[in-house]
Amino acid sequence: MSLNDRWISAFAEAQMAELGAAENTRLSYGRDLVDFSDFLTARGVDFERATRKHVEDYLIDCEAQGLAQSTRARRLSSIKQVFRFAFEEGWRTDNPAILIKGPGRAKRLPKTLTEDEVSRLLEAARTTGRSASDRLRNTALMEILYATGMRVTELVSLPVAAVRGDPRMILVRGKGGKERMVPLSPPAREAVTAWLAARDAEQDLARTKGAKPSPYLFPSRGKDGYLTRVSFYQLIKTFAVAAGVSPTKVTPHTLRHAFATHLLANGADLRAIQTLLGHADLSTTEIYTHVLDERLKELVLDHHPLAKD
Repeated sequence: MSLNDRWISAFAEAQMAELGAAENTRLSYGRDLVDFSDFLTARGVDFERATRKHVEDYLIDCEAQGLAQSTRARRLSSIKQVFRFAFEEGWRTDNPAILIKGPGRAKRLPKTLTEDEVSRLLEAARTTGRSASDRLRNTALMEILYATGMRVTELVSLPVAAVRGDPRMILVRGKGGKERMVPLSPPAREAVTAWLAARDAEQDLARTKGAKPSPYLFPSRGKDGYLTRVSFYQLIKTFAVAAGVSPTKVTPHTLRHAFATHLLANGADLRAIQTLLGHADLSTTEIYTHVLDERLKELVLDHHPLAKD
């Protein structure tokens, strides 16, 4: 194992042990650092001897490849963090990336869906599936997602214990192991109750054949034991086609955005939405204020006397 590989491995272990970084976050850091390591190796340099110019040349190379602004910003963040880790471990006496300013992140408005489009997707989920059990599961997935604004990983890995007893609030474990409470709407609770009955019946049948009971609300035979993100992604594309909504508009994340924008448009407080989404920083949530801007424009155009013909 090369010095660079040892540094990346040690950094990843520290991220998991000390910060409780999510698996997807650690994988992203790992990919970024492997790419930077390859860049350095091609120039006969390793992490121990890399200079500020090496980091700057790498970022220039990333831009020349046409990488997105957000990708370049994330890669610089990964590099800064691994060098900070090396400094704290005493492997380096400096952080060559600390004074480098990144490209920042473009403040793009999130793609979202109208309330009518979401209603059609929910209806499609109720009628799409090879069996009655599939349709109940699909309905529960979509109702919970739209009612809570969960991240897709949080949704598919939800423990079944979280929804036992018809709760009005459920506990969600988010990024970095942080927990938050989110409310379930009456339609979501109804969908969960119906799915639980079908799920438990299937689990009882599987148990008679020697299978272990699943701890997840949406069990699967895959290695993780629950429905994968890819499977859910494919499911909602199917719902989109059935609902007459462009599949290019529909992803788990656009449904999360729809949850936030529809709440805000109907008068919800921005800080409450921040809590429900599990955002650590309010600035992340503030992107949804574009909804208020649209409401103000409509208000002026619809009610101002000079705006009328």
